[in-house]
Amino acid sequence: MMSKLICYKLRKRFGRRLAVDDVSLSIESGNVVGILGPNGAGKTTIFNMILGLVIPDSGHIFKDAKEITNTPVYLRARNGITYLAQEPSIFTGLSVEDNLRLVLENFDHSKTDVNSKIRELLSKFGLLSFAKQRAELLSGGEKRRLEIARMMTLSPDFLLLDEPFGGVDPMTVKEIQKIILNLKNNGLGIIITDHSVDRIVETVNEIYVIHKGKILAHDAPDKVLNDPEVIRNFLGE
Repeated sequence: MMSKLICYKLRKRFGRRLAVDDVSLSIESGNVVGILGPNGAGKTTIFNMILGLVIPDSGHIFKDAKEITNTPVYLRARNGITYLAQEPSIFTGLSVEDNLRLVLENFDHSKTDVNSKIRELLSKFGLLSFAKQRAELLSGGEKRRLEIARMMTLSPDFLLLDEPFGGVDPMTVKEIQKIILNLKNNGLGIIITDHSVDRIVETVNEIYVIHKGKILAHDAPDKVLNDPEVIRNFLGE
């Protein structure tokens, strides 16, 4: 079923600094949207408002027909909005399968259903052979795959990825890009924040460039990257 996430005229001030100024954006199922901008541009604040970590001073956020502007993080997760942090968040002392079990057992599933779901997700993300292994022994790319598999235990509609390519080697970047495209093809909507154009442009359908708290440009990647204002204010000559 098609799902849509809409942010309308979001505004947020921290003291005297206006971090986000009347930003509107949207994403539908099966699309990948990039939010680009230099450090301090406001993209992280926008990201956190979508998640519910920061409440906007004004504006609205909707998932489908339901307003979620003031909905807490855990309820947004139950409503299909999940998040992958920039820093690794797996439980390194647990086995790979127990990282998933820890989440699934919080829901009303039978033991058989839990085991079946774990096997399904580990197989889907190429981790089945590591099921009994301690998570700390995984490579960087394998840990990222486990984090995404754990998010998928919630059966989300939208995934928010905060600089998912940060701190990983080029092979892992390619691996994560492939996972994102597979998730997109399975109907998920994905929002990625980054400050690096090269790593994000191959993966997204559209880009929002944030500059001084406002949307500087919004379009398909090739058009955004050739926008004179984007070149002048973000990419450089």
